[in-house]
Amino acid sequence: MEFLVKQAPLDSIKTDCLVLTIDSSGKFNSKLRNFDKKANGLLGKVLRRNNIQGNVGETLFFQDVPGVSADRVLLVGLGDPTSVTLKSYRKLVSSVAKQARDHKINSFTCDLLDIPPRGSQMLQRKVDAIVNILYSQNYTFTEQKNYSKKDFLGFKKITLISSPSASRTSIRHLIRRFMGINQGINLAKNLANRSANVCTPKHLATETRKIARKSKKISVTILEKKDMQKLEMGALLAVARGSTEPAKLIVANYKGTGISRKPIVLIGKGVTFDSGGISLKPGSGMDEMKYDMAGAASVLGCIEALSILEPEINVVALIPATENMPDGKAIKPGDIIKSLSGKTVEILNTDAEGRLILCDTLTYCSKFKPECVIDVATLTGACVVALGKHATGMLSNDNGLAGEILEAGEKANDRAWQLPLWEEYRTQLNSPFADIANVGGRSAGTITAAMFLAEFAKPYKWAHLDIAGTAWNSGASKGATGRPVSLLMEFILSRAAKRK
Repeated sequence: MEFLVKQAPLDSIKTDCLVLTIDSSGKFNSKLRNFDKKANGLLGKVLRRNNIQGNVGETLFFQDVPGVSADRVLLVGLGDPTSVTLKSYRKLVSSVAKQARDHKINSFTCDLLDIPPRGSQMLQRKVDAIVNILYSQNYTFTEQKNYSKKDFLGFKKITLISSPSASRTSIRHLIRRFMGINQGINLAKNLANRSANVCTPKHLATETRKIARKSKKISVTILEKKDMQKLEMGALLAVARGSTEPAKLIVANYKGTGISRKPIVLIGKGVTFDSGGISLKPGSGMDEMKYDMAGAASVLGCIEALSILEPEINVVALIPATENMPDGKAIKPGDIIKSLSGKTVEILNTDAEGRLILCDTLTYCSKFKPECVIDVATLTGACVVALGKHATGMLSNDNGLAGEILEAGEKANDRAWQLPLWEEYRTQLNSPFADIANVGGRSAGTITAAMFLAEFAKPYKWAHLDIAGTAWNSGASKGATGRPVSLLMEFILSRAAKRK
């Protein structure tokens, strides 16, 4: 998909389809008045017949409009121009994308930037919405299908009209930024959507190396079983025992600046299939447990975006990758294992495996002397119960870091919600036989899971993102969402910009 930026009178633009907005007042702005004059008053006649009210997302197509160069014109409702929000703007753009897709329009020009509210921050959010929604509408996962024909070949060329007062260079910079992020989102979707017999720990390692070949700023190290045994990563290896697929600890080191600066460390849970182990999950819906590596996919999506955008910041991605399977060698409820930190863990439920592979990785990441650490994991069904599919659960041992993440989520339209990390919850993880139990009972399951991780994250500023509700959709629209790549990249790029 190609994005262009142009400044030109609307009537002179040669395009397959010209997208214009109309607000609910029924009055034309100056640009639309001039356009309507060239079109012999056709738009005004249609409005007087109440064919379109200008409500948010409402659309009306025109074919062969006289006096203008565009082949077709699409009017889209803006609603009340004094109360346009990011939500209503995204609804408007989604309507445009749907109409273009339904009418098999591959290339179009839209005048969607020069509408209220204005300002640099809102311009950024508008470009973000346009690029993100068009990428999302363009995305299909057909790698594992015998696909002979596509009804829609995807958007090819999108031209954005800018006002004379706007900087086309700034808009192009924003387009590049959000195209990079959305290419990362698409990679995360592809990895998560692949079946578990394809997307194995080895496959994740291979894909990481592919990303590294795109940028000289990225180096990759893969820790194999023997390396983890030497380090005594007892928790990660315990989860891997039941699978014939060898576990990997994938390290991708992005050095965006030659200055010696502490890196941001991203950790992505990479359970490429989670059967629950001996504590076997119910059969219904177990196919969706291929998505239990969505945390790893989103972290690799960030590395993909970094390989394209190359901001001046250092980021380390760590991905503990394994399957969780039942086998004669698999860990059992009641087993006690020793983690890399030296802490012993009583296994009360083998389906609480994500925190086991993460705890060793949290200990391991201290070697990078991180500025901060963010782990991303499809960790608890309790998070889905608490927050549904809309918000990612977030817990942190540092309020400043938590605030940055929440702000990044708001800006990226990829929101998170903070849950408490109070010491009172720690007692639920007490064990009579080990230093800590791996589950804390039915109540506050998302919080106690984070409390478990917090035990291994004390040396640094840390936040945990539970994406169990946001990483994929079920039902007719089943598929990975690519979240929270947008949130994480907004956080990373904001930090890079502040330093610059």
